[in-house]
Amino acid sequence: MATPSDEIDALIQKHPDWRGEALARMRAVIVGVDPAIVEEWKWMGSPVWELDGILVVGDIFKAKVKLGFLYGASLDDPHGLFNGELGGNQRRSVELFEGDTVDENAFAQLVREAIAFNTRKRADAAAKKAASRKAAPKKEASDV
Repeated sequence: MATPSDEIDALIQKHPDWRGEALARMRAVIVGVDPAIVEEWKWMGSPVWELDGILVVGDIFKAKVKLGFLYGASLDDPHGLFNGELGGNQRRSVELFEGDTVDENAFAQLVREAIAFNTRKRADAAAKKAASRKAAPKKEASDV
């Protein structure tokens, strides 16, 4: 059975043009940010990179390669890399077209921002859960 990394390799090989090259290059940037980043294969054909939740979803289309950040609207983008899905209140994407170049350091910073966001989100959820347990009345033996 193929691993998610094998599936991503196959997707890149299936597109031997600029799109496969672009996805391979951005994949290297993503996994180079943190050795704990995990590659997944979801939704019947999308490479996904995760650490404490989804960081980036990659998709190859006829005329572009799309790298979607699930919580991109919450991330700082001082270099203005986000150029897709700008109207929503959650997602943002970096859409690459033939001939485009990307500041790989700026893209890596977006991935680091996404990791920090996921870490904060997970910590906030754990704190809320702990607070709700504290606030819940304890059952006495006579209540059972």
